[in-house]
Amino acid sequence: MSIWDYTPKLDIWTGVMVGAGLIAAPVVLPIVAGMVRPVIKGVVNGVIAVYVTGRDLISDTLEEVRSEVRD
Repeated sequence: MSIWDYTPKLDIWTGVMVGAGLIAAPVVLPIVAGMVRPVIKGVVNGVIAVYVTGRDLISDTLEEVRSEVRD
């Protein structure tokens, strides 16, 4: 079966749903974007905090190892 042989089921309800989605999109998308933005911002800040903590931990560990090897 080729991808070009596919024909979607088209009936009145498909058209109604597509039309309703197009009408509701300008209202719904800004609301959803407003709710998702703080979540993404929190995730990015968390990742940055984990990175900085890990970097400091590795730096301190390497410093301790180097001081032990020198002694």
